[in-house]
Amino acid sequence: MRVLGIDPGLTRCGIGVVDGAIGRPLAFVAAGVVRTDAGAELPDRLLGIEHGIEEWLDRQRPDAVAVERVFAQHNVSTVMGTAQASAIAITSAARRGLPVALHTPSEVKAAVTGSGRAEKPQVQAMVARLLKLDAAPKPADAADAVALAICHIWRGGAQARVAQAQQEFARKVELARQRRTPSAQGTAGKAGEKP
Repeated sequence: MRVLGIDPGLTRCGIGVVDGAIGRPLAFVAAGVVRTDAGAELPDRLLGIEHGIEEWLDRQRPDAVAVERVFAQHNVSTVMGTAQASAIAITSAARRGLPVALHTPSEVKAAVTGSGRAEKPQVQAMVARLLKLDAAPKPADAADAVALAICHIWRGGAQARVAQAQQEFARKVELARQRRTPSAQGTAGKAGEKP
C-alpha cells in the first residue's frame, strides 16, 4: 500500500510518501513541502496548496491519504489556517475516490515511537531509523508527513480490517436474525385454524 501523508499548514504543507504493509518492511518514496507566500491573499494560498497536493497525487498515485487531525491550539488563526489546508487535502483526495484517514499528533507519535508524548526529535529519529535513512526528511513538516504515512500503514490497515470484520459480523447477525424470525405469511395460518 502506498500512503501519502499530509501535515497541513498554510505556509508549509508537509507531504510524505511511504510504501508498506503490516508485517512488511516500510519503504521511503518521497517527501517535501508545498509552500505558499505568507503575504499572499488567503484564496491564492489555498489555491497554491491545492495545486501542490494535486501534483503530488498525480505523481505518486497513492492508495490512501493520511492527514493530521487539526487540534485546538492557543493561536486561533493558526488553527484556522491549518484546518483550511486540511480541508483542501481531504477534498483533493476525495475527488479521486481515495480513502482518507485523520490521525492525531499523539496517534502518530505513539505509532512511530511507542509514546504519544514523544518530542519531535524522537519522532524524526525513529522515522529515519524505520525507513533506514541517514537522517529524517527535511524540513520538519516533511518528516511529520512521512510519520503520518507510517502511522496510517500500521494503524490504518488494522483499523480497516477491524471495520471490515465488524461489517461482516453485523451482516451475519442480520442473516441469523432473519432466519430465526418466521415471515408474517408463514405464521398467520388459515382462518379458523387453531395453532
